Amino acid sequence: MAQDDDGIDVNDKMQDKLNEYIQKRLGLNRNEANRLGPVFGRYLLELRKTRRDFSDPLIRQQRIAELRLRYRDEIFRPIIGEQRAGKVFMVEQEFYQHVRELLNDRREKLQDRRPKGNIRNMIQ
Repeated sequence: MAQDDDGIDVNDKMQDKLNEYIQKRLGLNRNEANRLGPVFGRYLLELRKTRRDFSDPLIRQQRIAELRLRYRDEIFRPIIGEQRAGKVFMVEQEFYQHVRELLNDRREKLQDRRPKGNIRNMIQ
C-alpha cells in the first residue's frame, strides 16, 4: 500500500476526502454522515475486489452494476433516503473527475518548470 511521508495510507486519505465530498454534495447531516461513512468504505472495498477479480470487462461491468444496485437499494436508501441514495455514485464519479483534473494540472505545472532543450546545451 502506498504511504505518504507521515506513514498514513494514501488510500485512507483519499477515502476520507471522498467521504467529505459526498457529505457536502448530498447535504448529509452528522448522523447520516456517521452512518454512511463506514458502509461506503465497505462498498469501496467490494468495488476494488470486484475490479480485481473479474478480467472479462463485460462481466466486471455487470458485477459492478449489481454491487451498486445492492448498496443503493439495501444500504444507502435506509440511511439517506431514495433521492440522495440514487446520487451517491454520480457524486463519487464527480469526485474522481475532480481529482484527475487536479493531477493533470499538477503534471502540466511540473512540465512547465522543467528546463527546455537538450541537457548538453544547458551544461555548456
